[in-house]
Amino acid sequence: MSHELHIPQLGVTMTEGEITEWTVSSGDTVEEGQVLYVLATDKTETEIEAPASGTVEIIGKTEETYAVGTLIGRIA
Repeated sequence: MSHELHIPQLGVTMTEGEITEWTVSSGDTVEEGQVLYVLATDKTETEIEAPASGTVEIIGKTEETYAVGTLIGRIA
């Protein structure tokens, strides 16, 4: 089963976020709860954790801004 990774909405007014750092690489195996990337908004930076264990496929690029809900990766 595959889990899609989308830009989360971290606040009521949040419409977009920037991936400032991926802490894993495509092909890495991760555990649920492990930090995957750092997401910056106009108010804060937040470490986003893996929702499941598996192998990561990264789609989103660092230093790019994405709308809330944008697909940025998968965990298979």
